[in-house]
Amino acid sequence: MPDPDLVIRTSGEHRTSGFLPWQTVYSELFFTDVFWPEFSKEEFTRIIEEFKVRERRHGK
Repeated sequence: MPDPDLVIRTSGEHRTSGFLPWQTVYSELFFTDVFWPEFSKEEFTRIIEEFKVRERRHGK
């Protein structure tokens, strides 16, 4: 399984709490204030659209 390209953290917390530290070293992190129970398809689509225009530097 490849490493994730994108990690979405809900609830407005700007930390990953050690979540997959080696697998996410080059992942794009996205933090949203929306709590998980309210996380919608529209919020997911908005995040994906923003991810598509980010310049990925892969640690450079």
